[in-house]
Amino acid sequence: MKSLEIWICEVCGYEYDPAKGDPDSGIAPGTAFEDIPDDWVCPLCGVDKSNFSKK
Repeated sequence: MKSLEIWICEVCGYEYDPAKGDPDSGIAPGTAFEDIPDDWVCPLCGVDKSNFSKK
């Protein structure tokens, strides 16, 4: 089962909340962090998914 936990950007502190998604980047609400495409980047600072950790 995919987790719907919040993930935090270790560089800038942006929080990805699966309940909200990232509509500006085409990520629908309810999308687990694991299901975000690998080419997605932090909407605030532009780093890739490898710079995020679970809250």
